[in-house]
Amino acid sequence: MDKVKISVDCGGLDLLQKVMGVFDENMNVLAGELGIAFGVSGTAVEFSGELQNVTVAAEVSKKLLEIAKAGEPIDKSRLIYCIELVREGAADDIAGIMSGVIAVTSKGKPVKCKTVGQKRYAEAIKKNTVVFGIGPAGTGKTYLAVALAVAAYKSKTAEKIILTRPAVEAGEKLGFLPGDLQNKVDPYLRPLYDALQEMFGLDNYAKLMERGVIEIAPLAYMRGRTLNNAFIILDEAQNTTKEQMKMFLTRLGENSKMVITGDVTQIDLPEGKKSGLKHASEILKGIEGISVVTLTARDVVRHPLVSAIVAAYEKKEKNG
Repeated sequence: MDKVKISVDCGGLDLLQKVMGVFDENMNVLAGELGIAFGVSGTAVEFSGELQNVTVAAEVSKKLLEIAKAGEPIDKSRLIYCIELVREGAADDIAGIMSGVIAVTSKGKPVKCKTVGQKRYAEAIKKNTVVFGIGPAGTGKTYLAVALAVAAYKSKTAEKIILTRPAVEAGEKLGFLPGDLQNKVDPYLRPLYDALQEMFGLDNYAKLMERGVIEIAPLAYMRGRTLNNAFIILDEAQNTTKEQMKMFLTRLGENSKMVITGDVTQIDLPEGKKSGLKHASEILKGIEGISVVTLTARDVVRHPLVSAIVAAYEKKEKNG
């Protein structure tokens, strides 16, 4: 196949540098993934190689330019994700992902979706009363749910934020941990504490906890209650039994919203016990007001190796 050249004008040295990356890191990744060569001509990046691959490189670079203009960082995982979307003919989704701020942290940092799956998840939470977010570690299930809960509280659409987790032991025994019950379950709830403290700031978080606006408790504490005017998050829901999940879902009260998150590949229940998350997501799918969103390795936003690890496990499970 004949080789061709396509140039993408970045419009300025500052933007060119952001698109290229430190020591041309972004372009080296792009060229390596597509098997092409690149060079710089003025403020433009010039690609040469087979037409199909060069066309993809040019389209990816245009999207990287949009990302740079929006002030968003460009890292390897985001770059590879852009390549995948362009290859699939979904380049327009890239700009859509970046649009819209979900919440703002206490330090003024805007919280935005980073993948198509995350965008679909966030929109489902906004539109539905009960949402199941199912996916592997690092896909932002809990963090985005907390960010949306904080946004709901600040906009006065929720009066309380309630976060809960089943206190199921992952290879360790609660009885061997020091302290009373709250001390024993605190390690299980730590990710929820961390996300809320980032959103509200430590001082505001402490005040809201004292006033009972924020409640973080083990799942067992939900029994017998009706939760009104609240944004409720059940985290690590793969470790609920069918009975616990039914108990939790039936706590839903007036003007409340529930988000249930979990990873069905990391179930710590005793052998023979079916996950309440698996069961509920199967039988409740299709009911109006309930949405089941599945995230995958492509939605992992931690270190790029996490995505590779998750993908390897998914492949092994699929192939047996």
